[in-house]
Amino acid sequence: MTGTSSGAPRRWPVEYTVFAVMTGLLVLAPLVVYPVTLMQCLCLALFACAFNLLIGYVGLLSFGHAMFLGGAGYAAAHAAKAWGLTPELAIVFGTVCAAVAGLVVGWLAIRRQGIYFSMITLGLAQMFFFFCKQADFTHGEDSIQAVPRGHLFGLINLDNDLVMYGFVLLVFLIGFSVIYRVIHSPFGAVLTAIRENEIRTTSLGYHPDHYKLIAFVLSAALAGAAGATKVLALQVASLTDVEWQTSGAVVLMTLIGGLGRYTGPVVGAFFVAILEHYLAKTRGLVPVLEGAVFVVFVLLFRQGLIGGLSNLLKLPL
Repeated sequence: MTGTSSGAPRRWPVEYTVFAVMTGLLVLAPLVVYPVTLMQCLCLALFACAFNLLIGYVGLLSFGHAMFLGGAGYAAAHAAKAWGLTPELAIVFGTVCAAVAGLVVGWLAIRRQGIYFSMITLGLAQMFFFFCKQADFTHGEDSIQAVPRGHLFGLINLDNDLVMYGFVLLVFLIGFSVIYRVIHSPFGAVLTAIRENEIRTTSLGYHPDHYKLIAFVLSAALAGAAGATKVLALQVASLTDVEWQTSGAVVLMTLIGGLGRYTGPVVGAFFVAILEHYLAKTRGLVPVLEGAVFVVFVLLFRQGLIGGLSNLLKLPL
């Protein structure tokens, strides 16, 4: 037998340490930060991670991802309030609705590339926004309010903010783990190959459109899970989550955190959410200041916060 490393102890991956540290910080966070604020940040972080799966690893820029976040939110809120579904079933229902919408939108949009793909997603998202504004079950500009959190599996009362935070954290960690597994799988390698050179990937026998569609549906489903969880945590489903500004905000979160970095969108989402929280008193200046931050990061920090930190520490973050 030749000398191989088969008998050598397996090295503990750096990514596992990063995941453990992130989980530990999120578990302890309610001790210093209001749990409801943290729940909103976690839902936005999962939304940004879902978006990053599409743009960071496939190279598809969607300007309509708010339709999946907000659409699933409306579906989950209606299911929980009107149908009396338990929270886990309401979230599953919202996620499935987002996945179905992602299948339809993706099937239409992936037939085009570049700016045309982006414009198709934006156009469909705007159509969906006006539908939500007029539909009876969404209550238009009045929103679906007082959405019941209910009892998890019919047993655990989620009315307590700390208990609800634990549930939201669990949903986030599951979604984050799914994304991590996808991007570090052979399927993820094909997605990256499509992003780098679609023609060469096709010549190797792969069908890029099939992989793009699967990635789009998965991204939409995870964005839907974030939206459904968000309405249960905040107990309101509003038009804000389906506006085009929300689709733009997730682009900002991803770029600030680090495009194509699996932890980047998490940091970016927390950064933007906290920035908006502290700038809320400025009212109309929030978009202006966010735009200024975006310009600074594009000009000076092209790889985002996590990208720069990863290069500095020589670690895969």
